[in-house]
Amino acid sequence: MSFRRVQGVVKPLAAAVLIAATLAGCAPIILGGAATGALVATDRRSVGAQTEDREIQVKAEANIANTLTDDAVHVNVTVFNRRVLLTGEVPSDASKQAAVNIVRQISNVRGIVDEIAIGPKSSFGSRSNDAWITSKVKANLINTKEVSANVFKVVTERGDVYLMGLVSPEEGTIGANVASRIDGVQKVVKLYEYVKPEEAQRLSTEAEKNPAPAQADDSNVATVTAVPIGNDAVTSRPLSMPAPISEGPVKPGPSSKTGN
Repeated sequence: MSFRRVQGVVKPLAAAVLIAATLAGCAPIILGGAATGALVATDRRSVGAQTEDREIQVKAEANIANTLTDDAVHVNVTVFNRRVLLTGEVPSDASKQAAVNIVRQISNVRGIVDEIAIGPKSSFGSRSNDAWITSKVKANLINTKEVSANVFKVVTERGDVYLMGLVSPEEGTIGANVASRIDGVQKVVKLYEYVKPEEAQRLSTEAEKNPAPAQADDSNVATVTAVPIGNDAVTSRPLSMPAPISEGPVKPGPSSKTGN
């Protein structure tokens, strides 16, 4: 059997094992079906911020599930520092807008990234491949000496990789370049909050010493881009590596004018 045929068999199996392990609580978390990864022990957010993010996620997932009851709806919710990333598939633009509006109604949401596609629900094979890509991105970040993999949250949907985290500009660039060179990645979207290098180092040091890492000062965090997602949010598969990298615009949330 050729290497490519073996790889074609092993990758889905490995991804399935990863999903099973995740459900058992011993792998990077898969939220709402989208493959994600973040290690809380060295998260640069405060424990309070992490708790608030979890509350926003639970509310968003429950409200979307209770409102959009069509079986064709598959919406994933990921939250980092009160910014909400929506991915998945819905059957119509009305459903897409409804999901965004539901999140807008949740208090403390600072911004929304609408990456929901209009089309049929992704298959188990597609989601397994996303889990595989996320695991590869995390592994390659771990093997990259210039950055700490633990400061990145990685979300993969239909081969598109979204990177979140409190990072310095240099860390953000390195992380995106690493992800863009993973086989099967369609594109990389940077959804970072940028902090100064010295602030990034301070947050990491606090995270290593204490279970409740210090929160970044508002003066060091980049302002949320209040620009709607354009029609070109979903790109076609690149013809060559590395995959294209872009900054992800964020729609303002109901509390985005309050600062933090």
